[in-house]
Amino acid sequence: MNLEAAAAYAERHKLQALVIGQEGRPGFERYADGWDGSKPHALYSGTKSFWGVLAVAAAEDGLLDLEEPVSQTIPAWADEARKSRVTLRDLLQLTSGIGFGGLGSAVPTYANALGVALKNEPGDVFTYGGIPLQVFGAVLERKLAPRHATPHEYLRERILDPIGLRIATWRSLSDGTQPLPTGAFVAAGEWLKFGALVLAAGQWKGTQVVRAESLARCFEGSAANPRYGLAWWLSPLPSYADIVYASGSGGQALYVIPSARAVAVKFGASSSYKHEAFLKKLLL
Repeated sequence: MNLEAAAAYAERHKLQALVIGQEGRPGFERYADGWDGSKPHALYSGTKSFWGVLAVAAAEDGLLDLEEPVSQTIPAWADEARKSRVTLRDLLQLTSGIGFGGLGSAVPTYANALGVALKNEPGDVFTYGGIPLQVFGAVLERKLAPRHATPHEYLRERILDPIGLRIATWRSLSDGTQPLPTGAFVAAGEWLKFGALVLAAGQWKGTQVVRAESLARCFEGSAANPRYGLAWWLSPLPSYADIVYASGSGGQALYVIPSARAVAVKFGASSSYKHEAFLKKLLL
């Protein structure tokens, strides 16, 4: 890997932190503007990637099925033809038919997300936005009610605590709940752990946190967008087809590169930063 070339590209695009390592251990580090590996940073939409992994873990636990309709848990969705056909997979792959919106400070509460009308037929169109993840949160909240747990508590207990990943803070919405598509503040060294879990096919220090075959379901694209799985982006480089990554506004990224046995966390503050350009500098 060409670490210096990749770092130089990131530095030209307002780099704040770059950590590249293997098996959860930092190897190469570069920081700017007072950042370091332990200072929490907003992940923005990089937060979404937690929920794809949690969804397949929840399927393992018998809590849900990715192919089940939302209407199985939210009866009101059975009253509308299009909504009755939306599956949990559609929500996580952003092919639910819900239009653009619900990003940043505009993330709706669960109740408001459930009331949003569909613009397209489920499965036909990929539309980036935060509302589908909030609908998924509403479904998960109801499924977890018998356990007296929130989606975020389940995420912590099922995925984050087993790998020792600490979320420094999480945004709250107007009703006191925490959003799913954004809102996590995490240090670079902590986010690296999540990448290491994915790199090791769901294993952490000898313990299988998520089965490999379950985790692989996160990285299957849809007909509407072959480059987007369950809240994860898939490789933009044909010669490194195994790359998967989480992406957030301003150039936040968690890259998992199995063929290079590498994980990289990058924080920044630039709207001009491009994932493909960084990966080309790093790998080609």
